[in-house]
Amino acid sequence: MARRRKRDAEGFSLSFLDAISCGFGAVLLLLVLTKIYEPQTIERTQQDLEGLIARLEQELFDIRGETVVLNRELESAREQVSDSKEKLARLYGDLSRIEGRYDASAGDVTVPTVDEGELRAARQQLTEEMRRLNADYSRPEDAPVGGIPVDSEYIIFIIDTSGSMQEFSWNLARRKLTETLDLYPQVKGIQIMNDNGRYMFESFAGKWIPDTPGRRRAILSAMANWRPLSFSTPVNGIQTAIRTFAAPDKKVSLYVFGDEYTGQSVEGVADAVDRLNPEGPDGRRLVRIHAVGFPYRFGGPGNIQNSTIQFAALMRELTHRNGGTFVALVDDNR
Repeated sequence: MARRRKRDAEGFSLSFLDAISCGFGAVLLLLVLTKIYEPQTIERTQQDLEGLIARLEQELFDIRGETVVLNRELESAREQVSDSKEKLARLYGDLSRIEGRYDASAGDVTVPTVDEGELRAARQQLTEEMRRLNADYSRPEDAPVGGIPVDSEYIIFIIDTSGSMQEFSWNLARRKLTETLDLYPQVKGIQIMNDNGRYMFESFAGKWIPDTPGRRRAILSAMANWRPLSFSTPVNGIQTAIRTFAAPDKKVSLYVFGDEYTGQSVEGVADAVDRLNPEGPDGRRLVRIHAVGFPYRFGGPGNIQNSTIQFAALMRELTHRNGGTFVALVDDNR
């Protein structure tokens, strides 16, 4: 029995040693395999890093190229601003001469007003439909026409609802809206939106508001508390109005009320409007554009803001190209 136990112990010891040897051999094999593939892993990592560096360098080159292009555009914009300033300087000269003539003739009641002369020069040929609409109407001699033709069948108002207009000119803007509507005793349709293209009455978005005494009262009443978001630039409202309502078979006039233009390019906006409002075979535009400028603050050229000057430059160019009239108010009594 003792000999048998001894053989069992020896068998167990040999088996244990075999297991330990196999385990140790497996560990050595893993170490050898790891060392074999380690250079390949390092090589792949280096390749990935080189690819990343190449992509970053390409992005850097692209950014530098875009920077060059943007610098060129900035320089072009600066040149346009310089040209605009020169035009505005000439406008100031014209304004000074006009004010001088006005002051000289203020006491002579027999001198004809500039507004009436401009009205006669700019008046469109009345259509048969407008003759019918105006058959029973006689315009008073002292009606406030402002040099603007009053023979369109459809009228649109684009009104700047910015904080400066609300604070300094809103009551005056409401009065001028009333006076302008009074120039048209009856039309086929009215629409009113702000400089961002937001409609006063969303229920009539994209449609003409019927011209009735009740609708006119509703417009003037809503104007008192109308304050949609404004970016102080009439471009969006003008483009929305032309795209939506211009038609060859309709005589449409667009009135822009505002005090500021915060954009940069005057010529660019005028060219874009030319494309939206092309001339017809008779040389007339689909939409006639008029504008009324409200100074940011009254009290003389020294108090006029640059954005107000920009608005005047833009409106003068747009009205000139699109058969309308630009009226710049010089105080809060006109």
